[in-house]
Amino acid sequence: MKKSGIFLMPRREFIASASYLAIGGHLFGISPFSSQSAQAPPELKKQLTPEELEFVKESIMAKDMKNYFIIKRYSCAESLLMVSLRFLGKQEELVWIASGFGGGLYHKDLCGLLTSGVMAIGLSSGMLKKERLEGKEICQQKLNQYWEWWTSIAPLHCSEIKKEGTSSEEDPEYKVCRRLGQLAAAKIEELIRPVRLASSKV
Repeated sequence: MKKSGIFLMPRREFIASASYLAIGGHLFGISPFSSQSAQAPPELKKQLTPEELEFVKESIMAKDMKNYFIIKRYSCAESLLMVSLRFLGKQEELVWIASGFGGGLYHKDLCGLLTSGVMAIGLSSGMLKKERLEGKEICQQKLNQYWEWWTSIAPLHCSEIKKEGTSSEEDPEYKVCRRLGQLAAAKIEELIRPVRLASSKV
């Protein structure tokens, strides 16, 4: 349809076209509605900045991360979920939930530190003894905080953080993952600490 030199598209066709655009962007890893795609990617530092060091040095979970991620060689997802379970006093066998999430779901997709952080937030929200809808609302609030924080310091996908086969502590990408792991542990601890405090009073 054309009128006065302006192309007009019927509403139904416009909605269909917008849907195809969104789906196509998702398939190719580019979303026209993503705020991150419009921004420059965060700088992936190999060492903690002085401010970050202050953030992690008092974190129980950040200290515990080294035991699992560095010494016991757990994946990023397993390590973060494990220290979360220990912090919350949950059974450590539950760490198997994260076994398929390391290495970006083994496909260099969403970073395991992001997905396992979401698991920890969900688990802690369920420990609040709230009605389900109220618990889910709390979960969403904390998830949004974690998501916004994560996207301010790192890309979403493992493939953007480290190369295939990176495992040695000498590899620069491994040092990036180690730094992100400490920060993620400290941030998740900050978000789930109220649950631990509440449960200790019961």
